[in-house]
Amino acid sequence: MNMKDGLKELADKGSKSREGGGLNRIEEQHARGKLTARERIDSLVDQGSFVEVDRFVAHRTTDFGMAERKILGDGVVTGYATIDGRQVYLFSHDFTVFGGSLGEMFAKKVCKIMDMALKTGVPVIGLNDSGGARIQEGVVSLGGYAEIFFRNVICSGVIPQISAIMGPCAGGAVYSPAMTDFTLMVDKTSYMFITGPDVIKTVLNQDVSFEELGGAQLHNNKSGVAHFLAQDEKECLQQIQKLLSYIPSNNLEDPPLAKPRPPLGKSDELNNILPDDPDRPYDMKEILTRILDGGELLETQSSYAPNILTGFARLNGHSIGVVANQPKFYAGTIDINSSVKGARFIRFCDAFNIPILTLEDVPGFLPGIDQEHNGIIRHGSKLLYAYCEATVPKLTVIIRKAYGGAYDVLGSKHIRADCNLAWPSAEIAVMGPEGAINVIFRNEIAEANDPNKTRQQLVLDYKDKFANPYIAAEKGYLDDVIEPSETRPVLIRYLEAVKNKREARPTRKHGNIPL
Repeated sequence: MNMKDGLKELADKGSKSREGGGLNRIEEQHARGKLTARERIDSLVDQGSFVEVDRFVAHRTTDFGMAERKILGDGVVTGYATIDGRQVYLFSHDFTVFGGSLGEMFAKKVCKIMDMALKTGVPVIGLNDSGGARIQEGVVSLGGYAEIFFRNVICSGVIPQISAIMGPCAGGAVYSPAMTDFTLMVDKTSYMFITGPDVIKTVLNQDVSFEELGGAQLHNNKSGVAHFLAQDEKECLQQIQKLLSYIPSNNLEDPPLAKPRPPLGKSDELNNILPDDPDRPYDMKEILTRILDGGELLETQSSYAPNILTGFARLNGHSIGVVANQPKFYAGTIDINSSVKGARFIRFCDAFNIPILTLEDVPGFLPGIDQEHNGIIRHGSKLLYAYCEATVPKLTVIIRKAYGGAYDVLGSKHIRADCNLAWPSAEIAVMGPEGAINVIFRNEIAEANDPNKTRQQLVLDYKDKFANPYIAAEKGYLDDVIEPSETRPVLIRYLEAVKNKREARPTRKHGNIPL
């Protein structure tokens, strides 16, 4: 073949590979309110930076009429690009080709760019829109999924893995995103489930819609599978860009630095921000906005376990992970869901060298028969394990209550936090005053001439002794008690002092977190 013919063939094949499943399928994709695989990539990455890999790959199946249905690219677009100047590897399912179903060559393409991302130490991003395994390829398709799963695990804690669910993802297609660090979903157009509504109807005779079974709202609010909810695909892609701005490219790098910005609101407002009644709820975000750069918190799982806040922020330009009790919900108690939410977030921050700031106002673990029966002991241990395991800089501020085991768990000095501060409003005790008095002085109260008056006096005595941070400060459990308005500058100084900490741990294959 001469060069002229060769160039023409190259151009024709290149054009063919960009067509995907064809114009009609592309129009159907747009009619569903969805972008195509290539449009998603173009919206996500820096303009003109995407370099495609394996655009001429096609499947090798001959059964079920597949020999006559070969489409270049085989249903997934793979390659590398830059986002805000930083390199990433990515794959984007093409639903216009066999419904985005995964076959042998599809899987090989994904595995290739995951391997390249691991070798070069850069994030890998998956834009998922797949009907699951390609039935026509049988066990070969299942083997392809397993190859991806194995790489998800090998990459875990080494390079960031981000999954955007941008259509229906079923069966094996959901397990890979579940093993990545962050999962984003699009309202009304993305779904995740192991078995779809038709199978459930056949096997269990239960009627359920796509949205009810595995919609974006369900996984953001109830299951906790998703970390972010977007109203449309463009917002979802913008969320990925924002998320990447806080995290390093791999576990050997520090997070990106940004120009410091002042917080929102005046710092002296913190001196009067707490309600006079110590049992009255308030919004922890009102405190965060007066401490963090720009008052901004990129919250993760914002609708799930709202009694604990987790998210990324900046302190004097440094990227940090924030964990904070939220007294607006369940009084900020720790329950099963908040334990798992907090533990996973902390472990990500620790894996990728992101300091952890904890703001504490916790009356303890949530009591109740359901919590006990569903394993609050086991799940609460995950949060404790994550804090103990973390070797990144850990800074803790006790805002108000720090009762019981929750005091130990949430970044106390005893589990090796580097900086422990308290506001003058801090109360550190085994339990709240009323509960403690009822236990300690049960007999005295019962035998008193005026039990109510005696109880009230004992409660006041207890509060005088424990409803302040100075006993803990005397014992060195707190590094300082600070004026609330000084919180930001004090934290900045401590972070600067411990940002280069190194902490040795015993050599081992891995610990056994209580899963």
